[in-house]
Amino acid sequence: TTPVRQSPRKAPKIEPELANETESKQKARQQPAKRIKGPNGTMTVNPPTDWEKVYAITTEMRKRVVAAVDTMGCEEAAEEHASPRDKRLQTLISLMLSSQTKDPVTFAAMRNLQQNLPGGFNLESLLEVEPTVLNNLIHKVGFHNNKTKYIKNTAIILRDQFDGDIPNTIEGMISLPGVGPKMAYLCMSAAWGRDEGIGVDVHVHRITNLWGWHKTSTPEQTRAELESWLPRDKWHHINHLLVGFGQTICLPVGRRCDECDLANEKLCPSRVRGSPKKRTTKKEVAVKLEGCEPNEQIGGVEEAKIEQDDVGIKIEIENEEVGNV
Repeated sequence: TTPVRQSPRKAPKIEPELANETESKQKARQQPAKRIKGPNGTMTVNPPTDWEKVYAITTEMRKRVVAAVDTMGCEEAAEEHASPRDKRLQTLISLMLSSQTKDPVTFAAMRNLQQNLPGGFNLESLLEVEPTVLNNLIHKVGFHNNKTKYIKNTAIILRDQFDGDIPNTIEGMISLPGVGPKMAYLCMSAAWGRDEGIGVDVHVHRITNLWGWHKTSTPEQTRAELESWLPRDKWHHINHLLVGFGQTICLPVGRRCDECDLANEKLCPSRVRGSPKKRTTKKEVAVKLEGCEPNEQIGGVEEAKIEQDDVGIKIEIENEEVGNV
């Protein structure tokens, strides 16, 4: 009898190189933090695997390159010669300006205020300055029209409700217009030296999810997860650490995994080999080829090129796990 030839589709051939790469990715997968209920009903949280090693390696990488946050972050924004009260105010205003704005632009706006506000950068000057003048001084930051209103209203609130100083509680901070939890926790830490929570911005939220520490959809969920197990002495440091890491190596688009020690040590489950954009384009075509019209295939390729690498990684891993498509 003639032996039955098995269809290549039913028995996909997995190249040794692809198999090895898939195996290495599986080894890199991190176990996220886990909540465990004890016999008496108390909940304990086991931290993610290898988190201390990941944290230490990231700290060493951050020492090699100066990031924008190192010289232009909220902790660097206040004038050195200003009074403690004015320094706290300037720290708060810098955080209010930073929303949807890159650090260099925020820093330039702060210098503009410090050099051009009549009477100097203090509460009295913010109360007296005309909104149009204030708006012109900060016009390069994102949503400057709204921020002008927030700053003017905040100045009145600080004068009337907080004795001319910034609030010294999270509740007081969040009561200010335009101030959310991230700004509140960062300001409490930078201005008052009190670490009452973790300031989670887009970098902290994105990178900790890439590391597999948790699966969260919002910065507030990420904050709750981190605070459940991360030692309190790292609550202040982690924001500065990961913001700089996200500005220099683990970029939102075009991550430099070839320069990352976590990728080399196979500690990051989301690492990408070679050029992420080229790999993503190839995989996207392979996934969408069957059952699509030609114009739909082209649209898929273009979509892959403009999407962030995070989406491309998901496609890449799925393809490698199922073999040839």
